[in-house]
Amino acid sequence: MTLRTLLLAGAAMTAIGTAATAAETVKLGIAAEPYPPFTVPDAAGNWTGWEIEMAMAFCEAAELECVVTPVAWDGIIPALTSGKIDMIVGSMSITEERKQVIDFSDKYYNTPTSVIAEQGSGIEPTNESLAGKTLGIQGSTIHENYAEKHFPDAEIKLYQTQDEANQDLYAGRVDAVQADSLALQAFLDSDEGKACCEMAGDVEPDVEILGPGVGIGLRKEDDALEEKLNAAIAQVRADGTYDEISKKYFSFDIYGG
Repeated sequence: MTLRTLLLAGAAMTAIGTAATAAETVKLGIAAEPYPPFTVPDAAGNWTGWEIEMAMAFCEAAELECVVTPVAWDGIIPALTSGKIDMIVGSMSITEERKQVIDFSDKYYNTPTSVIAEQGSGIEPTNESLAGKTLGIQGSTIHENYAEKHFPDAEIKLYQTQDEANQDLYAGRVDAVQADSLALQAFLDSDEGKACCEMAGDVEPDVEILGPGVGIGLRKEDDALEEKLNAAIAQVRADGTYDEISKKYFSFDIYGG
């Protein structure tokens, strides 16, 4: 065998080895709107937060090269099904309604749904207490569905982003706001939140609407990707990475029951 043949054979083997070990590149869809402490953009447009760190840990464990791809929340499922993104990591609750269109990984966290209101208002998360009150909610979410069912006597005002709803509560344009408890707590911990508002309490559970937790949204045909991500979630939970990331943001177990 000539030297040239040996060199070509070596180059071919190197190329095969590189191809075999190269990570699969996938577009990791997140909501384009900030959702602290889960997803927060900095001045340069880079995204940080608990969910970003956790998603990257899942990607590393699954040997995926993930590219963060912001998409408007109200169009994020169509973006997935049309192939503009390959998975959704955006605090999306696993619900039967959504499972008609997409699949989900195993859950990676589960926290209560809560209501916050003006300090001293006496508002509670019940239909009786919210009757005649204006309740701010981010549209196209499980919270909209929940409020329509459980708070029929409240006036529901929908917003494109959670931050807009929070700001209207601060300005006195709504009486209360409903969302995930952690997202609301992040607002209550801010200067504006401390000045105006308080936690009114958690809503009554409704698994049919609120689901069993949050999972990664996937196309129905992407069974192999779902299998990889389920294994990755289990690995990150087992090897301590999940707790290591979470303790930087929370003083409790966000994984939930």
